[in-house]
Amino acid sequence: MSDKESVFLSALEGKRIAPLTLDNKWHQLFDGVEIPQEITAKAEELNELLKEQGNVNNDLKKVKALKKKLLDEMVTLADAASQGDKAAAAEVEKNKKLIAECNEHADEYQDRLLDYPRMIDQVNRELMIMTMENCYARLQQNGREIEEISRWIDEFRVELKKNVVRKQDKELANHRLYSYMHDIFGTEVIDIFDMQYVPTGLKKPDIKGEKMVT
Repeated sequence: MSDKESVFLSALEGKRIAPLTLDNKWHQLFDGVEIPQEITAKAEELNELLKEQGNVNNDLKKVKALKKKLLDEMVTLADAASQGDKAAAAEVEKNKKLIAECNEHADEYQDRLLDYPRMIDQVNRELMIMTMENCYARLQQNGREIEEISRWIDEFRVELKKNVVRKQDKELANHRLYSYMHDIFGTEVIDIFDMQYVPTGLKKPDIKGEKMVT
């Protein structure tokens, strides 16, 4: 047992933990991720114990029901046997043997049921530790990726601000160039050059309105 497992088990000492595989929220812990093979195997071990416990409980109930039925029959059979009915007497002996067998089976099932809570609790705690270790590892990995993404966002914001300033500078430079060219060469010359050099959709300064137009 690792030091980490010892710490977890000490913290869980005396606490009652419901079987994790019966809790829908436990299954949601692994939504969208691949469940590690060791956790899957431990969960299957827990489910198998729960299934066995349920089967033994059902067997015990059936044995108790059969015993009650035999005991109820014994009342009628005993009366008939006391009046000399040999067939009834034989049935009484047969029922006695069956009741004895029921008692043996009931004792066996009850003994087995005493062991299941301990076994289930042990496997359940092992599954809990494995789950916690897996979840904390994913939390740490997600934390590292969050930090990386945050750094990227911060760097992007800085670069975005720089590019916004560059864009504004280029737009202002274009406005000044066009304005000076307009003043120097005149509208007619500029219009001719616009037709030849300015691509469709390119913004150019509106000298009169001092704004960009297309």
